[in-house]
Amino acid sequence: MSPQSESGTPAVTCQNVSREYVRGQTGWFGRGHPHQTVTALDDVSLQIEYGEFVGISGPSGSGKSTLLHLLAALDIPSSGRVTLAGTDTAGLSQQARTRLRLAHVGIVFQRFHLLPALSARANVAVPLIEQGVSRGTRRERAEQLLADLGLQDRSTHKPQALSGGEQQRVAIARALATDPDILVADEPTGELDTTTGARVLDAFEQIAANRAVVLASHDTQALDRTDRVIELVDGRRVQAPQ
Repeated sequence: MSPQSESGTPAVTCQNVSREYVRGQTGWFGRGHPHQTVTALDDVSLQIEYGEFVGISGPSGSGKSTLLHLLAALDIPSSGRVTLAGTDTAGLSQQARTRLRLAHVGIVFQRFHLLPALSARANVAVPLIEQGVSRGTRRERAEQLLADLGLQDRSTHKPQALSGGEQQRVAIARALATDPDILVADEPTGELDTTTGARVLDAFEQIAANRAVVLASHDTQALDRTDRVIELVDGRRVQAPQ
């Protein structure tokens, strides 16, 4: 179990968080139109603890991806406060937020984002290069993570030689390489068939035993596997806080 999870500090909190984007003459509305403000999230509050597997649901455009980006310190709120692993993200520089993510956050993307020229093992090891981990330790860590996800015999294969489910599990292994406290996943089963998606969800359930796992999805099968679901509509949370 991570030191953070033993401290009693929540994994991540949002306090009255809103995120607005300004679109102007070269934005969505074309030339000659005034600047307009688009509200992607509106006054959202939540708290996620270590050991929780939390789903985020809502229709397209409801703010799911925006919320994930804020929880992972990929973005900062326009108003309100996001606290990640005890740190207020709004006061940090972009470089400091990058360091915070590297220390505490793993991110799993729907479309995998694997590097095609690298093997599965090398893809998993990429985040460890940023941490200055030695080559031998990187290799050992990557091979162990792949084995944990049932891919020990696929470690030398490049992404194009892997199935969609195998690529997604490689992406999960990469997200876990730095031993993060928090794992966020954006539609991780959206490209997978039902059987393969279930295997990926099995992996998330195991990961959530001592980490916070936050999964944004339209997939009812995926959301049914979570401990609780936060529903968004038009950027607002529409269920009572849990």
